[in-house]
Amino acid sequence: MSRLLQVDDLSVTFGAGPTAIEAVRHVSFSIDKGETLALVGESGSGKSVTALSVMQLLPYPQASHPNGSIRLQGEELLNAPEALMRTIRGRRVSMIFQEPLSALNPLHTVEKQIAEVLTIHRGVARQQARGRVIELLDLVGIRDPEGRLADYPHQLSGGQRQRVMIAMALANEPDLLIADEPTTALDVTIQAQILELLIDLQKNLGMAILFITHDLGIVRRIADKVCVMTDGEIVEHGPTARVFDHPEHDYTKMLLSAEPKGKPVRSGPTPETVVAAEALKVWFPIRRGIFRRTVGHVKAVDGIDVSVPAGRTVGVVGESGSGKTTLGLALLRLIRSEGPIAFEDERIDGYGFSQMRPLRRRMQIVFQDPFGSLSPRLSVGQIIEEGLLIHDMAGPKAERRGAVAAALEEVGLEGHMQDRYPHEFSGGQRQRIAIARAIALKPKFIVLDEPTSALDMSVQAQIVDLLRDLQNRHGLAYMFISHDLKVVRAMSDHVMVMKDGKVVEEGGVDRIFDDPQTDYTKQLITAAFENRSMK
Repeated sequence: MSRLLQVDDLSVTFGAGPTAIEAVRHVSFSIDKGETLALVGESGSGKSVTALSVMQLLPYPQASHPNGSIRLQGEELLNAPEALMRTIRGRRVSMIFQEPLSALNPLHTVEKQIAEVLTIHRGVARQQARGRVIELLDLVGIRDPEGRLADYPHQLSGGQRQRVMIAMALANEPDLLIADEPTTALDVTIQAQILELLIDLQKNLGMAILFITHDLGIVRRIADKVCVMTDGEIVEHGPTARVFDHPEHDYTKMLLSAEPKGKPVRSGPTPETVVAAEALKVWFPIRRGIFRRTVGHVKAVDGIDVSVPAGRTVGVVGESGSGKTTLGLALLRLIRSEGPIAFEDERIDGYGFSQMRPLRRRMQIVFQDPFGSLSPRLSVGQIIEEGLLIHDMAGPKAERRGAVAAALEEVGLEGHMQDRYPHEFSGGQRQRIAIARAIALKPKFIVLDEPTSALDMSVQAQIVDLLRDLQNRHGLAYMFISHDLKVVRAMSDHVMVMKDGKVVEEGGVDRIFDDPQTDYTKQLITAAFENRSMK
């Protein structure tokens, strides 16, 4: 194999003077053609900053490189002219970004965004690009790819948006694919399919992959070599099997042992129900033609009964597009639905905006994409205190700052961080800020939509412990939506398995995981808990 990418002594600094932050320090690694190198470590360790340096996408002049070298097939990329980088990005080197909602243009259709990559880098006419776009969407597992060409990003689930990003990155068959948490938003079965897809493409194209992830199970399955990062430095590196089977550094050992453990401890009878629905339906019309006539419906939620007791967690699992998030949004009355919904014994399914507003404080949501749900124009303190102001829970400014600081500290951040902005935090830290915003209002019911998907394993365990503690102290009712079945098992009392808008199986958490009845549930559990190598 010949050397494709060589990174030597790379350092990255944000800011200048005494307030400068050294995000990456003296990092070195290499990737050969057809090889997969994984960068692993906790949020904020410098993994994504290193990857963005390869693409020369860090903001200038906020970020600088005091020293280092990045060579692609011998050609220096560090501080290279923008004209040269335009010929490299998207063609020779492509990147799958961590947050698909912020990376996709909300004003352009799926077809236009993927076709643009082909048009810019290969001069393919838009009319000719359509066939290749359909082929790419089918390749990454989008159902009815031709029917989704006219969709906009907001019409796709989180997992579907991530698959569109992967299709864009693969469009020009690059020499190097940088995958920054590419399977974070995907359910376990699609995750396995995407990993197999990347490996097949790698074999066929000789493509190298720089794989950034906090999921060590994926690293074992896909990577040839691994570099372990913490505090901006590589503390251990080597062949994947050696690092996993015989780790030398204490930090590596901690990562390998960290995962959500245990389960909720319950006693006494089941408490009163906080939120419940019967025969709940959410059908989205499918419109075609010039006059946009309705020709059918997407049955996102199709006749579901659900109840969530105080102090208990109902886990909702299923593949992307199965209706999990739609169910949670319907219970919160954030989208239209049919069927009775009761919150604390009060019928709310007929309520309008003004009637729902007084209830919003007591029913909260933590969204899947922390970057898309946090305003980039507000400081963290302003983001968290906004709800306090709206719901008349705010005192004097000093008191509000204290409440915000307490909320941040509850989720493992420091109170003084409230003066910083979302872009100054890693993906995992932004997710914790989103959780802090929800719990600051002291709600009764929280929909947790993939709340740990952006977090590394050790922080996942901390967040699970935190959510359990908050639930036990305040009697919170959770609907926990996730594709990570390990986290669902650690959090849930009752589990609902969804497929195509329907519940195909439900029951107590131990029964579902230890004795699944349907083939679909068995498939999900097998995909989640197997760790065999795919190479």
